[in-house]
Amino acid sequence: MNCRGCAAALTLPLIDLGTSPPSNAYVRVDQLEQAEHWVPLKVAVCQQCWLVQTEDYTSADSLFDAEYAYFSSFSSTWLAHAERYVAEMVERFGLTTDSRVVEVAANDGYLLQYVARRGIPCLGVEPTRSTAQAAREKGLEIRELFFGRDTAVQLKSEGWGADLMAANNVLAHVPDINDFLGGFATLLKPAGVATFEFPQLLALMAGQQFDTLYHEHYSYLSLTAVQTLCERNGLQVFDVSQLSTHGGSLRVFVQRLDGERRNVQPAVQQQLQAELAAGVKTPEYYATLAPAAERIKHDLLRFLLQAKADGKRVVGYGAAAKGNTLLNYAGVKPDLLAWVADANPHKQGKYLPGSRIPIVSPVQIDLEKPDYVLVLPWNLLDEITQAFAGIRAWDGRFVIAIPELIIR
Repeated sequence: MNCRGCAAALTLPLIDLGTSPPSNAYVRVDQLEQAEHWVPLKVAVCQQCWLVQTEDYTSADSLFDAEYAYFSSFSSTWLAHAERYVAEMVERFGLTTDSRVVEVAANDGYLLQYVARRGIPCLGVEPTRSTAQAAREKGLEIRELFFGRDTAVQLKSEGWGADLMAANNVLAHVPDINDFLGGFATLLKPAGVATFEFPQLLALMAGQQFDTLYHEHYSYLSLTAVQTLCERNGLQVFDVSQLSTHGGSLRVFVQRLDGERRNVQPAVQQQLQAELAAGVKTPEYYATLAPAAERIKHDLLRFLLQAKADGKRVVGYGAAAKGNTLLNYAGVKPDLLAWVADANPHKQGKYLPGSRIPIVSPVQIDLEKPDYVLVLPWNLLDEITQAFAGIRAWDGRFVIAIPELIIR
């Protein structure tokens, strides 16, 4: 396979997580007698542009289909993050009712609802029918499309040249990253700004977050790689900030190379230097993740097996894609993890892909009073422990597996 960014041959492996179904391919009851589509989950590193990427074994159309079940609005933490983002962008860039805001990967309208409330014209681009419909129910205008240069040309001809384009947690999800970024250079007004948020590679490596590797994530991004990709596609990075979301993310601000350019902020060079010092341009930097994943798998299995031997009941919380990577890599099944609770009704009544662990409503926690709740979306641990603090009444405890097994 060649690099998605620069077409150089990929020769440096990062990790091989075996095989698994796509992490968001939740199984309906009527599908339980059918075989799932298991494909290799391997990640490699380009030693030319240092883009970290999954190897190709499945298509975007099959990953982001009409039954896509990730809805952003079921996390209060994420809603608050989106509302703050809108307030900050309005103030920083002077957005008014004469501005145009376009969000790519608008999901269920979790962010654009706050733009619309300010009376700013806005448009969402969202390829998955389930979430697009949820956004429309909020009164938002949504185009059910994959974004790229052709989409940008179409939207620009319809008057949607953008003062601000938002793209949260989508840059990693696109198979043709050059076409995707080229669309931003096309749709932005000459003085327009686009922001990209994505989990940063430094946090992934430092926190041993191998569970964030799954088929829907085609790329794992450093500013080093993103800056190169942007410049190749007519964009310039002019600022960057670090975020605590998703275990450590970057928000990158870009502008058109041929537009009204702002000064590049010192934070850009500081982040690039931090990545260089960490070793992102050296093969040795990438050698630590595979052994860490193996240790985490063994620690989790030891805990689950011991709990089973002791007669303790362990359940999960959060039917998240990252949890599916972990459970399938470790080979966990319902005999060790009875069920997983999730607040998203679109997932309830289904089964996790691969492990076939049933997904239930959170009310099941109070009904069954389990001894342990394994929190799979560990990045939301504080939100979840606060919401379900009542388990302390029966001496229930919370568990996370990454970056190490912690019981609290």
